[in-house]
Amino acid sequence: MRILSFIILIILLLLPKQQTDSPHGAGFTVSCNKCHSTEEWKFDKTVYSFDHNATKMPLEGQHSVVNCKQCHPTLVFSEAKTGCIDCHTDMHQQTTGSECSRCHTPVSWLVNNTNEIHQMSRFPLLGAHRTADCNQCHKSESQFLFNVLGVECVDCHREDYMATTSPNHIQAGLSEDCAYCHPVNVFQWTSSGFNHSFFPLVQAHATPTCAQCHTTGNYADATPECYACHQQDYLGTTNPDHTATNFPTNCQECHTLNPSWKPATFDHSIFALTLGHSNVACLDCHINGNYTSTPTDCYSCHQTDYNNTANPGHLASGFPTTCQDCHTTNPGWKPASYTQHDSQSFPIYSGRHQGEWDACTDCHTDVSDYGQFSCLNCHEHNKTDTDNQHQGEDGYSYNSNECYRCHPRGDAD
Repeated sequence: MRILSFIILIILLLLPKQQTDSPHGAGFTVSCNKCHSTEEWKFDKTVYSFDHNATKMPLEGQHSVVNCKQCHPTLVFSEAKTGCIDCHTDMHQQTTGSECSRCHTPVSWLVNNTNEIHQMSRFPLLGAHRTADCNQCHKSESQFLFNVLGVECVDCHREDYMATTSPNHIQAGLSEDCAYCHPVNVFQWTSSGFNHSFFPLVQAHATPTCAQCHTTGNYADATPECYACHQQDYLGTTNPDHTATNFPTNCQECHTLNPSWKPATFDHSIFALTLGHSNVACLDCHINGNYTSTPTDCYSCHQTDYNNTANPGHLASGFPTTCQDCHTTNPGWKPASYTQHDSQSFPIYSGRHQGEWDACTDCHTDVSDYGQFSCLNCHEHNKTDTDNQHQGEDGYSYNSNECYRCHPRGDAD
């Protein structure tokens, strides 16, 4: 009886020790039959039923076929870590960070979406950069190091910048920011696209080569002034002669960027080109190419018109040479209206004669000489009655000139 009690005591003493000595560590509560059978304590794949996907580390890809001890070398499962770097040697030596999943998956270490990954970086791969080998930019002996590089073009292409001769980038003072001239989404350096918006290259400026304007080789000293490039055009122009006529050298006052400098327009507000003046050629008024001292009074250009006009005869009638007194710039000089008649000669638009005439020839019966006029043509009073009304008037005579002498404003008194 004592022997039996002793055996029971020993068993009770041994039970806690067996629980503490579990290879999986204290507090491990997963049932043994998830991994072991009654045959032996070794791992038994035939009975394995533990759901590893319910843990912090789901088994995917290559992780689903590795031996447990590769990740759990101590068999104390709580000591296992979930970071890639905890199990895998960092071949990149921290040059890409410690998060392997940014590039790799549990399926394979091979990376097939480099471009997509790079799109999320500070240097997306565009144009020729999409097809470049990684080691062309990330140079290392092992080809596993991807040290952070500069993202400016010149960081990789300084030799290209220094060696370029057409144009010589250094001499020309061109910016080291290659993107000013070379878009990053093309495959050749020749696909230039310099942003020339500060001086738009349009129309006649759209086709010249850079060297036609940048003649010194220094691309920073070119001036946007027209005359700086087009002095020879200015000096060589003869129709009209820009030099002789002292034309301004700010070409844009007359010209646009149209090829061949045509059409040209000049702000002629100093002498408005309206109606009959709107379709004349420059040389019609600027005789012999005189563009600096051309008179602006009508008579200077239209003296021949004045002298040859017969209805009425301007010259014979002594008409004023201030053509604008009667005419506008209407073609053919018509209609004409002598608005100074009331103030300078005889009231016909006001007073007793307003509306009493239809045409100039009612009074000026001799169209060749408007200096002559007739009062008697309209005033058909009997001469006898008129003589009786003017008895005692000194110098009275029944003729138009005498009528005008006493009645210069057309009044009866």
